[in-house]
Amino acid sequence: MTADEDTRRPDAGGPAESTTAPAAPVVLFDLDDTLMAHREAVATAIVLHMRERAYIGDDDAAQRLWHELEEQHYHEYLAGRATYEGQRRARARDFALAHDDELDDLAASAWFARYFERYREWWSLHDDALPALAAVETALPGVRLGVITNGELELQTTKLERLGLLERFELVIASGDVGVAKPDPAIFELALGRFAEAAPVGRAAYVGDRLVTDAIGAARAGLLGVWLNRAGGRPLPDDAEAAEAAEVTEIASLDELAPLLADRLR
Repeated sequence: MTADEDTRRPDAGGPAESTTAPAAPVVLFDLDDTLMAHREAVATAIVLHMRERAYIGDDDAAQRLWHELEEQHYHEYLAGRATYEGQRRARARDFALAHDDELDDLAASAWFARYFERYREWWSLHDDALPALAAVETALPGVRLGVITNGELELQTTKLERLGLLERFELVIASGDVGVAKPDPAIFELALGRFAEAAPVGRAAYVGDRLVTDAIGAARAGLLGVWLNRAGGRPLPDDAEAAEAAEVTEIASLDELAPLLADRLR
């Protein structure tokens, strides 16, 4: 089955009646590090928290460690091997221990809660996010927008609301709410199914900053997978081969998105 075939409206099965609404294109976005500057907020918050705790160490090294712990423990949660609160406590304990501070479960939860207050203070959008959404809506009249995110629905919805984006999206799908996470094709299929409940779905694209989790995962579900590679990173050989096989498209900025989608989805 080709990508074009996969992205047709899911209910297509016979001749459409004359009263059937035309199938509209659907563009879905990742949230953290695609629209929201998550990594920047994390980096600032952990340094501020580290200073508040009077930890001694290099800021850059602390940011790298915190990022590594987030990758490690959050993916344990996504894989179902840790609870949401458990992965938070594990990140706090490991970071604190690296700075000679030993925490029990209660202290680790309090530690993370205080860090999270700092993180919330630094939520912001990438500069290209709002212009890109407007440009996509102009380039694809009638386009339907949504978000698919690996996270808890309440938190991710709060982010969108605080950042002034929530009303821009018809649907927000969060892994913590539906029980399946990217890159599993099921979460992309579920999102398109929910769009199709309201109106016929045309061709669809997904835009995210992670090659495997976002772009390849979406492409394997039949969407146009768009990899937002802001940092210009080079993927591992196996990932690059998988991306080529899935016909993933790479962009360096959301400024490139509207012309690409106008060409591929219209």
